[in-house]
Amino acid sequence: MSVSLYSGKLALWSLLIQLVTFLVLSAIFSVVSLEAAASALGGGLAAWLPNMLFMLFALRHQTHKPSEGRVAWSFALGEALKVLFTIALLVVALGGFHAAFFPLGLTYLSMLVMQIVAPAVINRYRS
Repeated sequence: MSVSLYSGKLALWSLLIQLVTFLVLSAIFSVVSLEAAASALGGGLAAWLPNMLFMLFALRHQTHKPSEGRVAWSFALGEALKVLFTIALLVVALGGFHAAFFPLGLTYLSMLVMQIVAPAVINRYRS
């Protein structure tokens, strides 16, 4: 999620859309079983929490006039932390809580799709 492409308000809207998406998917999987709902919730959180932390990291390090290379290093560091945090959350969900793979994977993949689709939808309705 490239926060530098849009303001913090639009980034928050994108995160809100992602949050609603994984909560709705968790509710849909709750029809199947409580384990499937918890697994879907884990998959959604494994995608949403790192996105939220990356957004906070990027907005915190955003300055009005950044020095040469500072933006690139800040972005690279934020992305590295995001990937490591995502891997840790998925390992905890699959290994520690023995989550069901299908609901977790489907919710995680839908969150990745929403990460791409949400900014396009927001920009379409904004203009």
